[in-house]
Amino acid sequence: MAECHPVGFQWVVEAKARGAKVFHIDPRFTRTSAIADRHLPIRAGSDIVLLGALINHVLANELDFREYVLAYTNASAIISEDFGDTEDLDGLFSGFDPETRAYDPSSWAYEGGEGGEGGEGGEGRVEEAGAGGEHGEHLEGGARHAEVAGAEQYGSGGAAAPSRPPTDPTLRHPRCVYQILRRHFARYTPETVAELCGISRESFAELAEAITANSGRERTTAWAYAVGWTQHTVGAQYIRTASILQLLLGNIGRPGGGIMALRGHASIQGSTDIPTLFNLLPGYLPMPHAHRHEGLDDYLAKAGADTGFWGRKRCYMVSLLKAWWGDAATEENDFRFEHLPRLTGDHGHFTTVMGQIDGTVKGYFVVGENPAVGSSGGRAQRLGLANLDWLVVRDLTLVETATFWKDGPELETGETRTEDIATEVFFLPAASHVEKEGTFTNTQRLLQWREKALEPPGDCRSDLSFYYHLGKRIRRRMTDDEIDRPVRELTWDYPEEGEHAEPSARAVLREINGTGPDGRALSAYTELRPDGSTRCGCWIYCGVYADEVNQAARRRPGSEQSRVAPEWGWAWPANRRLLYNRASADPEGRPWSERKAYVWWDPDKGVKGEWTGLDVPDFERDKPPGYLPPEGALAEAALAGTDPFIMQPDGKGWLFAPAGLADGPLPAHYEPHESPVRNTLYGQRANPARRTYRRPESPYNPPGSPRFPYVLTTYRLTEHHTAGSMSRPLAYLAELQPALFCEVSTALAAELGLVNGGWATIVTSRSAIEARVLVTGRVRPLRLQGRTIHQIGLPYHWGWGSGGLVTGDAVNDLMPLVLDPNVYIQESKAMTCDLRPGRRPTGRALLDLIEEYRDG
Repeated sequence: MAECHPVGFQWVVEAKARGAKVFHIDPRFTRTSAIADRHLPIRAGSDIVLLGALINHVLANELDFREYVLAYTNASAIISEDFGDTEDLDGLFSGFDPETRAYDPSSWAYEGGEGGEGGEGGEGRVEEAGAGGEHGEHLEGGARHAEVAGAEQYGSGGAAAPSRPPTDPTLRHPRCVYQILRRHFARYTPETVAELCGISRESFAELAEAITANSGRERTTAWAYAVGWTQHTVGAQYIRTASILQLLLGNIGRPGGGIMALRGHASIQGSTDIPTLFNLLPGYLPMPHAHRHEGLDDYLAKAGADTGFWGRKRCYMVSLLKAWWGDAATEENDFRFEHLPRLTGDHGHFTTVMGQIDGTVKGYFVVGENPAVGSSGGRAQRLGLANLDWLVVRDLTLVETATFWKDGPELETGETRTEDIATEVFFLPAASHVEKEGTFTNTQRLLQWREKALEPPGDCRSDLSFYYHLGKRIRRRMTDDEIDRPVRELTWDYPEEGEHAEPSARAVLREINGTGPDGRALSAYTELRPDGSTRCGCWIYCGVYADEVNQAARRRPGSEQSRVAPEWGWAWPANRRLLYNRASADPEGRPWSERKAYVWWDPDKGVKGEWTGLDVPDFERDKPPGYLPPEGALAEAALAGTDPFIMQPDGKGWLFAPAGLADGPLPAHYEPHESPVRNTLYGQRANPARRTYRRPESPYNPPGSPRFPYVLTTYRLTEHHTAGSMSRPLAYLAELQPALFCEVSTALAAELGLVNGGWATIVTSRSAIEARVLVTGRVRPLRLQGRTIHQIGLPYHWGWGSGGLVTGDAVNDLMPLVLDPNVYIQESKAMTCDLRPGRRPTGRALLDLIEEYRDG
């Protein structure tokens, strides 16, 4: 966090100065470790073992915050007798189909309920790249569809489930969630932590004691993570494991608790809220599927629960359709729902790259990205680019994606020739963040408005301007044909400003905020209506333009310290700074303790009492703690006054997920796709539902192969930014970090004859790169399963071009193409490699070296 998120890390430093104890769990000793009270070196890819052992420690010693757990989680819910856990099935959950490599989640349902395909949980569908080999390994050859748990199709509301399942408040029923958790995590012990993570029993005991002593009524513990937890084949389950631990300890929805996802850029959060993702609409509404969602009613019936605040999904969706198609969207024509594009399977980044290579994807827009060096499987990325008809690149500099055809590594090895690459590349210069106005949405959901500092030079334009004027040009080419109707009817009428007719960013933000029947800006998403009388471009942002004021532009110093309606930016939703903060009070609405008082019920406030405190309540302000929903109630009316998790169908925090995940209702430790270590917990080695691409352009290292004995992990540096195109051309930053390097331990350096400052070659079956050697104590050997495991660290900021003052090989060329099955993120934080002293060969000799390793 100190290295990659230094602005946010200042608050950790302040907390430590006030007595907080800080643990840093990471394969490397970093700037964060230097400030932390304790650094725990861990093998990359083994975090579920550590977190699972902490859960086991809490359950075995009855250290859970029992009142919180009983009231606010589904611990007492009873699960179907058809459910089979990993300890019974040697690493698989019930419902796994070895042919499709996918789960049918129906057996994970609550007792008496239905789940999965055809049940209340709806259905999910993913497109596989073929099937064969070990569980989860999909061979090339004929795409197929499989009905699975379908995490992506539910949006932010999650999967539906019975809102009132049968329960056992004593937590003794053998099939209640609490007892299932106890059995499931019983094998996650301090001994397995030492065996698989490399963390000693003494260090584990210190961590376990610290987090449990600092949780409960009077205290809370927080976790912060970044891509070290997400870029894995079990990335979604990493965060699930931490969530289970935090729910058991009563650390969700309370000040000083929670789990903070540290985003890598200022507006990565914004790019998922107003999504650049293929399977989501704004506000985490799921994208409709072809044929399965023929009409709006059918879509809404399958898009998550009808209880909880997700039960208002018709309001959110209809208001979005009205924002996009205006007066053309009416109740009679389903508010132009048919104009939306449809999913036919996996349209994610890596499947698109495979389509480029296969010739089914002909054109490609790359905006502010640099996949030629910045995405996993760099060689496959560039082979895809070389097979396009056209490529549009918008960036500040000529990034490697724009120049691959004349200076890429494949030209050096003779795999491609410039004269044979027919891709027509259009480079369009972009405005930088100081040359345009608009909002950033930061990691804590905070929208902050930025003013334009100066006009962009020459032909540089903002993304907003580019897409707006591209849209105008496309609309001018539209005909009266029915196929052109969706574009013709779009509301595309923003005010234009300045010499270059820049569309007004404030007008766009106001449209995203939404307007009511009178045309004035709405103040809250609860004002959205299902009848078409309101318009809103993103329901979670409704209120950012309340009272016709750009709330994101507020900067009243000191207001954030009071935590009472702070006027520094605006946090979605409703300027709420802590989600699910109803959980900061006990079931009767009283603070769990005065020390941790945050939001509470005041019976003397308002007409009949209301929720008040130090934040905007994440609850209906006038719903009393004693409220019980009537039979058949929908939306928020279906949640009791003691149900704080208002986006869940039952208002509870799910320790066990009865639907909604593609790889199991509980986390389980699986080894990375490439690992030198056996999975001693289960016979199932790796995530059975993981997404793989068995392609000659990007082969895999065999697991446990002696040719690839080392663990490789990647990271970023404070001095450089992503693939380096914004930082390597800057003299001061280039001087601070002048070369790509690999971090190795003193023991490994001595074993291989590596010299500090010298050269090393890092090899996988995909590629071989060279880097300077940094011999350091920051990466320590780990003793696992009776042998020493060495880890190698590589920053990924280098490439051969981008006008960089410093250049180097692309680290992502080493990465495999293997994905988490829930969110399709690549596994780039844990893989295997070999390490050799000296520089890599060049030309044909480089290909011969890689081929030698593949054959071996």
